Amino acid sequence: MIKEVSMNHSIYSYSLCVALPLMLFYGFYFLFGRTPDKAIFFNYLRSRRIMGTALLLLAANYSVHFFFEIRYRDVDSAIIMNLSTYFLCYWLFSSALTTLLNRFYITRRRVISHLVQWIFFTVLSAGVLLFLPDGRMQSVGLSLLASWLVVYGIVLAMRLIKAYKRAVVLFENTHSDDIGTYIRWLSIFTWWAVIFGVGCGLLTFLPDEYVFIWILSSVLFYIYLFCSYMNYLLFYEQVESVFESEMSSGEIPDLSDEQKYIESPLHYVEISEKMSSANLVDVTLPDGLKTIGKNAFCACNAMTTIDLPAALESIGQSAFSGCSNLATVTCRAMTPPSLGENAFRNCVDGLQILVPSGSVDAYKQAFGWTEYVDKIKAIP
Repeated sequence: MIKEVSMNHSIYSYSLCVALPLMLFYGFYFLFGRTPDKAIFFNYLRSRRIMGTALLLLAANYSVHFFFEIRYRDVDSAIIMNLSTYFLCYWLFSSALTTLLNRFYITRRRVISHLVQWIFFTVLSAGVLLFLPDGRMQSVGLSLLASWLVVYGIVLAMRLIKAYKRAVVLFENTHSDDIGTYIRWLSIFTWWAVIFGVGCGLLTFLPDEYVFIWILSSVLFYIYLFCSYMNYLLFYEQVESVFESEMSSGEIPDLSDEQKYIESPLHYVEISEKMSSANLVDVTLPDGLKTIGKNAFCACNAMTTIDLPAALESIGQSAFSGCSNLATVTCRAMTPPSLGENAFRNCVDGLQILVPSGSVDAYKQAFGWTEYVDKIKAIP
C-alpha cells in the first residue's frame, strides 16, 4: 500500500544533510580511529567499534531517506525501516556503553537472544503496517509496537545505569574520587541520553510535516556520544586497571540470571584467577583464549561442562580443582596444552575429557595428562 505524503521538502532534506555527514564521520571514526597501542584498551576499542557499527546502521537508514525519499513514496515502509533500525541500534548503543564498565556483558547467548528479538519485532512491524487495514486496528498495533520499543529501551537503560552505579561504588570505596565523580556524572548524563535516544525513535511517528524534528533532535544525541567517548578515553586506562586489580583480588561482578549460563567474555586472551564466585554452569571459552591461570575456576561448584578452545596453550595449577559437578571437559586443541598439578582434582568420578580424535594418544602421553588417561576420550 503506497501513501503519498505532504511535508516541507526543503526542511526535510536540509535536516538530513546536517545529520548524515556527522553520523558517517562519527561512525567511521569509532571504527577506525586510533587509540593508544596498549592491550588494556582492547575493551574500549571493542565498545567503540560496536558504537561505530550502530551509527553507520543509522547513517544507512538516513541515506535511504535522503537518496530514495522513501518517506515521500511509502510511509509504511519508512516506518517499518525506522522501527527495525532503532530496535537493533538501541541494543548496540547500550551494549557499547555497558561493556565499558562490565566486561562480562557481551556473550554469544545474549547476542543471539537480542538478534532473535529484533527479527521478531521487524516481522511483526511489517505485519501490522502492511496487512492490517487502516484505522483502529492498525493504530492499536502501532501503539503496541511503540510501547514495546519504549520498554525495551528502558530495560537496556537500566542495565547500563546498573553498570555505571557499580563503577561509582567501586571508586568511591577504594580509589580516585576524581574518577568516581566523573563516572557518577557520566551515569546521570547517560541515563538521560538513553531516554532521549528512545524518544528520538518514537519521533518517527510524528506527523509528516514535523518529521525533520526527529532528524535534528537525534544530532544532539550523536554529538553527546562522541564527546563521551573522547572524554572517557582520558580515564579509561585508570578505570580498567582498577577493574583488573579487583578481579585479581577475587571480586567478580554480579551476574544476572541470564548470564549464569554463559560463555566467558568474548575478548579475553587470558583468564588469570578467581572465577570461583561466579555462578557459571555451562561455559564456552572464547576462540582466542590461550591461557587459563592458576585456580582460575577453582571451586566453581555449579559448573557442569566447559568447552576449551583450539588456541589454548596452558592450563594452570588447580585450574578446575574442586569443581564438584564438572562432568565434561571438551578441549579442542590439537596439541595438548601444558597442564598444571591437580588441574581436575576433586571433580566428579565420571569426569570425561573429550579431545580431537586425532590427538587422543598425544593427550594420554603428555606430561600432566597421564593422570587422567582413563578419562580422555575422542570428541564424538
